[in-house]
Amino acid sequence: MRLRDLGIAVGDGEAGPLNAITDVPGVRVGHSTIIEGDGPLVTGKGPIRTGVTVIVPQEHIGREPLFAGAHRLNGNGELTGLEWIRESGMLTTPIAITNTHSVGVVRDALIAAEVKDRNPEDVFWSLPVVGETWDGRLNDINGMHVKQHHVEEALTKAQAGPVEEGNVGGGTGMICHGFKGGIGSSSRITPREEGGYVVGVLVQANHGRRHRLRVNGVPVGEQIPRTEVPLPTPPESAGSIIVVIGTNAPLLPNQCERLAQRAGLGVARTGGVGEHSSGDLFICFSTGNAGQLRSYKEEDEPLISLSMLSNNRINGLFDAVIDATEEAILNALLQAETMTGRDGVTAYKLPPDRLQEIMAKYGGA
Repeated sequence: MRLRDLGIAVGDGEAGPLNAITDVPGVRVGHSTIIEGDGPLVTGKGPIRTGVTVIVPQEHIGREPLFAGAHRLNGNGELTGLEWIRESGMLTTPIAITNTHSVGVVRDALIAAEVKDRNPEDVFWSLPVVGETWDGRLNDINGMHVKQHHVEEALTKAQAGPVEEGNVGGGTGMICHGFKGGIGSSSRITPREEGGYVVGVLVQANHGRRHRLRVNGVPVGEQIPRTEVPLPTPPESAGSIIVVIGTNAPLLPNQCERLAQRAGLGVARTGGVGEHSSGDLFICFSTGNAGQLRSYKEEDEPLISLSMLSNNRINGLFDAVIDATEEAILNALLQAETMTGRDGVTAYKLPPDRLQEIMAKYGGA
């Protein structure tokens, strides 16, 4: 069940055929999901509710970088590799998302996968991009259950079709606005007169408080108190969100950064505020100049011809990012299923029938 299956639309823009980040040509997404055990927490054994999600921006990203930019709404989180992106404006690896305590092994696994794909004599270095959110309320997060082979599985499964959402990959053990959260995606196509570019968004949603949840401005969270749908564990606390944005619009790095910044407005429209304890980190890449850049200086031409979208035509992309981010978060909530994790803690799904009732009550559907 996705948002549009309920007859609810966000914004007035046109979604892509899949309404997912994979509507951006060349982008692939893969997951590895780990669900094992039940009952009381035994660190190192479980219960396990975690995984890893990988976004592959284009087939040869290690050899042919893409322009990229990033933004921090609140920095109580991690998204590795951003210093090189800020310095060079280039994304040189796939993007992975996992739990907070598995960032290191996922980073190392991405390097190992690239090494395996190269000639042994290649001079090679890599600064992978790996983001995280904390799944410790449902998962044995200190058990370090994500391994190299899980990253390899996610890379192998990466495909350009519909994106699995909800309790999958890095989103397996995540909680959003007091409901079960996880992975969500959406896309928009700018009007033909503005280029007809595709903007795709993927989120790992593990943030927000129940009473702040909004859908098209409707106070949905206030209408579903904990007496109706219990919260996972009292007291309620905020968490984090990672937002990955891809577009085929020909953008330069500073323009990618501007798009990444706008993801915060989509988070805000659903009720997120970037709390002190939240890691709200956003990255945007552009495939619009794909094939023009190289990883190695000796392979570069002295001069490179690039395309750049006029800043006077960029507002449509801003709209697309905001709307697609909002819808991706709501898709994560609706695609997720109720999950019981460590010590019997249960995160309940957002009931779609109640959402429809509330939207109808407020005239927001």
